[in-house]
Amino acid sequence: MSDLRDLYQEVILDHNRSPRNFGSLEDADGRAAGHNPLCGDRLAIAVKIVDGVVTDLRFDGSGCAISKASASLMTEAIKGKTVDEFHRLFERFHALVTDQSASADDATLGKLAVFAGVRDYPARVKCAILAWHTLRSAFNESHEVVSTE
Repeated sequence: MSDLRDLYQEVILDHNRSPRNFGSLEDADGRAAGHNPLCGDRLAIAVKIVDGVVTDLRFDGSGCAISKASASLMTEAIKGKTVDEFHRLFERFHALVTDQSASADDATLGKLAVFAGVRDYPARVKCAILAWHTLRSAFNESHEVVSTE
């Protein structure tokens, strides 16, 4: 089990150091901003949707390793998926990080399973879900800043 935890930590650290899909997206169809006042995480998400499919999305901002890695892995998992697929994955990811009975073996989660251990640290759950709530807000074209509080 220790080897698996080490691997999970390495994936999170890698995505923190070299976040994927980081930067701006000029021709976005939806945008939203998110803030976690407890940790100080701040991010913005921009998404491009063509025929109901996420063709591009980017995030920008600053935050802790969990927050940045979650945003990075989320963008990788969502590109090429429909908005409905995002909502289903959102529910699975939310259960993974909040529900002690949720399985990290859910094949639909892929690399996102690295966040299973976050549920043992309630303050870190808000870091892990910030990007997800912010993207959901971008789909809804909400202009309010998403907050984890």
